[in-house]
Amino acid sequence: MENFDINQIGIKNGKIFGLPFEYETSKIIIQPVPWEVTVSYQSGTAKGPKAILEASPQLDFFDFLLPNAWEKGIFMLPIHKETYKLNKFLREQVEDYLLKLENNEENVSNNYEELIHQINKECKLLNNQIEQQALKILGDDKIPGLLGGDHSTSLGNIKAIVQKYPEVTVLQIDAHADLRPAYEGFTYSHASIMYNVLQETALKKLVQVGIRDFCHQEYELIESDQRIKTFYDKKLKELYFHGKPWASSVLEILKNLGHEVYISLDIDGLEPYCCPDTGTPVPGGFSFDEITFLIDAIVKAGKKIVGFDLVEVAPNKKNPINEIVGARLLYKLCVACIASENHKPKIVKKKNSSEKTNSEELNN
Repeated sequence: MENFDINQIGIKNGKIFGLPFEYETSKIIIQPVPWEVTVSYQSGTAKGPKAILEASPQLDFFDFLLPNAWEKGIFMLPIHKETYKLNKFLREQVEDYLLKLENNEENVSNNYEELIHQINKECKLLNNQIEQQALKILGDDKIPGLLGGDHSTSLGNIKAIVQKYPEVTVLQIDAHADLRPAYEGFTYSHASIMYNVLQETALKKLVQVGIRDFCHQEYELIESDQRIKTFYDKKLKELYFHGKPWASSVLEILKNLGHEVYISLDIDGLEPYCCPDTGTPVPGGFSFDEITFLIDAIVKAGKKIVGFDLVEVAPNKKNPINEIVGARLLYKLCVACIASENHKPKIVKKKNSSEKTNSEELNN
C-alpha cells in the first residue's frame, strides 16, 4: 500500500484491477469460474474471467458513490486451470449432442444419456465447491462475488448467501428469465439458474429486471409463484416511451427489494452493443448508465448489497468492449458492496394510540 499510487497508469500485476491486496487484506473476494458446459448458442464465456482480469488494470478508481472504496481491498482468487480444462473437454463432447438436438434427430437424448449424466454430476460438484468457498468467505467476514462463466455458475454463491442472509432479495438483471426446470437435458443449465435457486434454497424473494426472452412455461411460473416479481423489458420501455423517467421505474424496483440484496448481473441484460459476444444476445435491454444508476440507487436507498455475481461475458480479441464493460461493472458492484457495508435496516416506529400526529393536533 505504501508504494501504491492510485493515480498511476494501470499495471498488470496479475491481480484484479492491478490492486495490491491479498485475501487477508481484502473485503471483497471474487471467485472466478471458467465454466460454460451447458451454453446453448455461442460459447466463449469460460474465457470471461481471464479477459476481465487482463482488462481490469485499465480502470481508474474514482467513483462518486464512494471515492476511496478501493482501500477496503478487492481480491480475486486464482482461476482454476483444471476447471477450465474440464470445461473445455466436456464442451467439446456436448457440441455434437446440441447440434443433433437442433436438427431434431431421433433418440438423441437416449444416445447421449451417459454424457448428460456426467455433465449434471460435474455441474453439481462444481456448484458445491463454489458454495463451500463462498461460505468460507462469509465466515471470514468478507463479501463474496462471483465472476463467470455462464449463469449456471451463480448457484453455489447464491446458496451460501441465502444461508447467511435468510431475508435476502436476489435482484436478477438479465435478458432471460432462467426459470426452466431443465434445458436440453441439463439440470444445471444456464437457462435454469433461477429455477434451481428457488428449488434448492429458502429464498423468499426474486426480483427480475429487464427480462425480454422467455417461454410460456416460465411466464406461467412467474405469474403463479408469489416469490417472483418481474419487471419485463417491454413494460419498462412502454412506460419510458410514454414519458416515465427511468428514475421513477427504479423507485418501483426498490420498493420490491428487502434491506439485504444480492445482485445477479447477466451481461446480456444490457443492450447488445455493450456485450456483442455474450452467449445469447437479445435486442433491447439497458444502457451501461441505466444499470449503474440502478446499482447506485440501491445503495442510496439505504439497502445493503451482501454479494453479487457477474456472468456471461465473452471476450473478442478484435473488439475488447465485452471485457471492458465487464470490468467496469465488476468494479461498480464491488464499490456498491463496500459503500453499503454498514447500512442498517430502517426501523419503522409504530404509532402509539395515545400519540397524536401533527395533523390531528392541528385539527384539535
